Amino acid sequence: MDKFTKLTGIAAPMPLVNIDTDMIIPKQFLKTIKRSGLGVNLFDEMRYNLDGSEIADFVLNQPAYRKAEIIIAGDNFGCGSSREHAPWALLDFGIRCVISTSFADIFFNNCFKNGILPIVLPQEQVDILMADARKGANARQTVDLEAQTVTTSDGQVFPFAVDSHRKHCLLNGLDDIGLTLEKAAAIDSFEKKHAALHPWA
Repeated sequence: MDKFTKLTGIAAPMPLVNIDTDMIIPKQFLKTIKRSGLGVNLFDEMRYNLDGSEIADFVLNQPAYRKAEIIIAGDNFGCGSSREHAPWALLDFGIRCVISTSFADIFFNNCFKNGILPIVLPQEQVDILMADARKGANARQTVDLEAQTVTTSDGQVFPFAVDSHRKHCLLNGLDDIGLTLEKAAAIDSFEKKHAALHPWA
């Protein structure tokens, strides 16, 4: 997966609480096992009318936020069923970071495994970031994973906590397979020793 080090981008304000995984990517789009191609259906029922036309007032359909890379969200983002397609859809759209006061546990874990940084901040700081995001495309926010800070467009800095192992994985672009491959030399050594001791196996 792609490394996450420092991101400066457009933040889309989504103040709704309890945005669940079915809202993020509705169930009819779960047939695929590909990680690509889901971005067009991200928030499908909120983005499109039944005839397929765009709902103009939905934030990601507004010109200022069509290229958003950060979402500032309401409480309990990613609740509902445990579908990995939800972070796949966010990533395919271009979202690399979601900031909220809280996340559903499974969604939170799936984000890290797919190269998305979920950040938990206190409500008052999320409110400031939300107001900053409402300024539009010129109000770019910066997320620095190495420094563990979020910076508003006018320079306010908020530190955030992140598990050291998950931070290492994001900084180095390591998913579960990548982590295993880091141990390739040790695995090869073990297999050679095992084969020598157990040639019949």
